[in-house]
Amino acid sequence: MSSPWKWPLRILALGYLAGLVALPVGSIFFRAFQHGFGAAWDAVTTPDALHALWLTFVVVLIAVPLNTVFGVGMSLILARHRFPGAWLLDAFVDLPLAVSPVVVGIALVLVYGRSGWFGDWLAGHGIAVIFSLPGIVMASATVSLPYVVREVLPVLQEIGTDQEQAATTLGAKPFAIFRRITLPSIRRSLAYGVTLTTARVLGEFGAVVVVSGAIAGRTQTLTLFIQDGIENLNVVGAYAGAVILALIALGVLAILGRDTTSEGRKRRWRSPSDPSPSSSETPLLSTT
Repeated sequence: MSSPWKWPLRILALGYLAGLVALPVGSIFFRAFQHGFGAAWDAVTTPDALHALWLTFVVVLIAVPLNTVFGVGMSLILARHRFPGAWLLDAFVDLPLAVSPVVVGIALVLVYGRSGWFGDWLAGHGIAVIFSLPGIVMASATVSLPYVVREVLPVLQEIGTDQEQAATTLGAKPFAIFRRITLPSIRRSLAYGVTLTTARVLGEFGAVVVVSGAIAGRTQTLTLFIQDGIENLNVVGAYAGAVILALIALGVLAILGRDTTSEGRKRRWRSPSDPSPSSSETPLLSTT
């Protein structure tokens, strides 16, 4: 018998989601195109807007792979090794989640700015970090640091090391073990962590605005372009830029959803007599 609270709870959940996400995002789309598609297109094809979009993609293409490699490596260290201070290292990974992004930006300025610890040395060697691309990448990578680790680490801890040890006994090399056994096991969690990292890098504002200087046409990402449009009453450009960010985020989520749906379909159609996922998807290596 169905619960009498089923429909009220569903309506409450849908109403909550609509009030926080659907209606605000829908209003942005409405405001962006209320003067016609041409006005929105002109607003996001100006040189400053195109540079902001290009710079955003460059930051994503640098920061996300860096955090992916770091996240997988850190997860392997924490899941496969026991050493003094491991709990402290694990806690430090979550530090960017506890600290305000503005604090992250200020900290980077204090270390890499002209008056910071390494600022004079870097300037003397012609290396500009703050108010340039490296600083934006560092700020974006810092705030999105924990996501891959927090998605991959629990999966590594759950699957254990039995298959990896068996492959080692058969003479497999470490890289082959990672490629043939470990990576297929963490594929879904890694994809989700990369998606969260990408979304965070795309939408980061607080840390980036501190280290970039928000110079139009030079160090202005798309989020900073939106903020600049609001401050300078270029509301069409701001809303159109927000639409672009939303569409990119939806595209990233669609890729993840397709991967998850495909994997779920495989599991749903697997008969009880089929081999288990661990034996069929992550086969042990042979020495040949």
